[in-house]
Amino acid sequence: MANIREILARNLKEKRQQMGITQSELAERADISTNFIALIETKKKFPAPETLERLADTLDMEIAELFSNPVSPEAALRNLHHAILHDLDRAIGEAVKKAITSQYIEDKNKA
Repeated sequence: MANIREILARNLKEKRQQMGITQSELAERADISTNFIALIETKKKFPAPETLERLADTLDMEIAELFSNPVSPEAALRNLHHAILHDLDRAIGEAVKKAITSQYIEDKNKA
């Protein structure tokens, strides 16, 4: 059975990734240091109640959800689905940016 730090770390990271934001973006929105977000996600630190409130508000969830331990296959599948979509979106964005930059350089060299 997972301990409370593991559950918090997993839920925080999963929700952040589902939202498509980085640790730095979460930290800025919640007015917390990026380093502290990383320490929470790696189970090295545990936040104060006030910090938990800010994180939950920023992630648009109830504080209790930060500590829920979903075990259903549906929840696991849903999380996997969100993670795949997030990774796919990021990969497509990077590919498009690379293609546009490459085309721009090619056009510039022809001129």
